[in-house]
Amino acid sequence: MRRWSLHFRLFAAGAASVIAALALAALGLSFLFNAHIERAAAADLQVQLDQVLAGLDLDPGGALIVATPPGDPRFKRPLGGLYWQVNAGATVIRSRSLWDYTLPLPASGPVDGIVRRMDLPGPAGGRLLALERQVRLPPRLGGQTVALAVALDRGDLTAEGQSFVRDMTPYLALLAGFLIVAGWLQVAVGLRPLATVGARVAAIRSGETARLGADFPAEVLPLAGEVDALIAMREADVERARARAADLAHGLKTPLQALYGESGRLREAGEEAAAEAIAQIADVMHRHVDRELTRARIAARAPSAQADLSTVSGRILSVIRRTPDGARIDWNQTVPDGLAARLDAADLTEALGALVENAARHARSRVTLSGHRGPDGVTLTISDDGPGIPEDLLDHLMARGARLDTEGPGTGLGLSIAAEIATAAGGTLVLRNRAAGGLDAVLTLPEAPPHRSAASA
Repeated sequence: MRRWSLHFRLFAAGAASVIAALALAALGLSFLFNAHIERAAAADLQVQLDQVLAGLDLDPGGALIVATPPGDPRFKRPLGGLYWQVNAGATVIRSRSLWDYTLPLPASGPVDGIVRRMDLPGPAGGRLLALERQVRLPPRLGGQTVALAVALDRGDLTAEGQSFVRDMTPYLALLAGFLIVAGWLQVAVGLRPLATVGARVAAIRSGETARLGADFPAEVLPLAGEVDALIAMREADVERARARAADLAHGLKTPLQALYGESGRLREAGEEAAAEAIAQIADVMHRHVDRELTRARIAARAPSAQADLSTVSGRILSVIRRTPDGARIDWNQTVPDGLAARLDAADLTEALGALVENAARHARSRVTLSGHRGPDGVTLTISDDGPGIPEDLLDHLMARGARLDTEGPGTGLGLSIAAEIATAAGGTLVLRNRAAGGLDAVLTLPEAPPHRSAASA
């Protein structure tokens, strides 16, 4: 089943309803108009019938005639569409419009002067609307019973009805267009809150706001409330999961320290192989603990989190300068103020800290931190003047636990954790050798938009 939009479905249903309603209205108006013109025609025929009755007289030979026929010229024109006829026994008196045709009037009927409406065949093959009346003439006209009839061609009535429909159609079409446009505006205005909901959900996902808010119509407000409650529940679940992961990791660190201590005692006792085996197992466990702590923190990142690049990098440099590796390096920071990444400050600190520590460990004398705003977000570049990395090992170093220097301290998790943090935030981490020597670590992150409230979203 094709999934049409609500806007289209409501608009199509409204337009179809308008067209159907106006079509029914047209049929009803046409029926009413035809009934009206038939009543009007019957009233005119009643007048014509009275004129035929009033015009009856005797000629000098004593024969019954219509001395003063109705004056409508259609009675005098053959097949003119308007006819009268008088049946007096075997004598039939008729209008010139009938020519040689005789209306098939009933043979007998109540002689009470009551006018009866009937449908008769016409001289040209059509149908006639006829009024018929039987009366007894006064003695001066012979005192006999006569039947009088006046008829009108129904084709004239049909033509008038069709003319009315033709005249009515443009106005109905104009009315249909107006109602359809009005329905479209009504649907657009009525569905606008749903578009607002969509925009605010997108704003929540992008980190511009944290909740949908409550400024919605009464029909949409329950949905917004349930979504906000679901977001709050998810945040609470993530926070609890993060806390449980942290508790588990911290609970494992004490046994790990005990293992490291036991490894040291074995090494002092001369059991190098056992000590090394225990140390390797402890290192593996330690890496897993650090990895899960990092994942838990990244998973709990608030959608609206943001970190100022200049502030975080300045804080990291102030710490790294106090370390043995950092004290020998000439640090140069060119990160402008106002650059904000859509990332929690603690996550940025860990990712950037790992990159800065790596640069301090391998640089000869100088490390530069630079930042700028680009089409993909905000970018931090950590450049050192060290020996660089063989090209075939650049991708390998992004793997968890991979190290070039296996003699020095460290677990090999720094670059992989930084890459995980960047990926989870929707960014990238790229390592590349510099042409003049050294390594560039390019950390690109989505830029944090200006924070706004749900009401203004």
